[in-house]
Amino acid sequence: MRFKGLDLNLLAALDVLLECRSVSRAADILNLSQPAVSAALGRLRVFFGDDILTTHGKRMYPTPYAEALMPQVRECLRGVELMISSSTVFDPATSHRVFRLVASDFVIVAAIVPLVARLVDIAPDIRLEMVLPNELSVEQVLQGKADLLITPEDFASPELASELLFEETHVVAGWSENPLFQRPLTEDDLLGAGHVAVAMGNARLSVFSDKHFALLGKDRRVQVTTASFTTVPWLLKDTMRLAVMHERLARAMSAYFPIAYAPLPFEVPAMRQMMQFHTTRRTDVGLAWLRSQLREISA
Repeated sequence: MRFKGLDLNLLAALDVLLECRSVSRAADILNLSQPAVSAALGRLRVFFGDDILTTHGKRMYPTPYAEALMPQVRECLRGVELMISSSTVFDPATSHRVFRLVASDFVIVAAIVPLVARLVDIAPDIRLEMVLPNELSVEQVLQGKADLLITPEDFASPELASELLFEETHVVAGWSENPLFQRPLTEDDLLGAGHVAVAMGNARLSVFSDKHFALLGKDRRVQVTTASFTTVPWLLKDTMRLAVMHERLARAMSAYFPIAYAPLPFEVPAMRQMMQFHTTRRTDVGLAWLRSQLREISA
């Protein structure tokens, strides 16, 4: 199909070529042969009157003109995807839609694992793809590479639409044989012990509990830092270390690990876990259905 002389199929090829900057990798992603992708690049060069990608050494680099085209191409493709996904007809029982979610492993345990179990019966052909949060998560949603970002309200982006998923309290967790859990836990107990902490992504971003500990002037003695909430129980077992953990996660993990948990000895605000999505996706009935399922499970 052509629009003003441009084969619209070439836009998808252009987006992938500019993203991976390699004809061979683009061919793999597009499930095409390398000659077919090379031919597509040649047609793009002719149409735009620009090299699009230039070779330097063993690598390819976008031209300045192609760099300027990149956001326009992605916005165009995102608009097409939105048009398709925003159909007023959505039947989860027959849909083959793929939803891309950005969520921490805590959210996966608390909300997405039970959602997956539910989908077996009500939406057997829907597929979920999950990615852990990182410093590029908001941009992934803005570019249409992710449908939903689930994040604490403290870290929510004003560029995206937001909707409350659930509120979560934090608890102190530790090895079930730790004598501190045989009596009410005090602030001195908590701050005097060694701790396991969590830092997210390549930038080692602080999590909700650490942010609020800092605001309260509470300084933990961190001995181990991990990149995943669900690895914390492994680092507590057979030690005297403690960790500040989401109550839902502590409850779930206590069924599989010898850990105990108790209330924090001082008040920390409840964490409001938000679902964020592109503002243009408010009328996407499929995404609205997915959010409603997550809300029901998390209630």
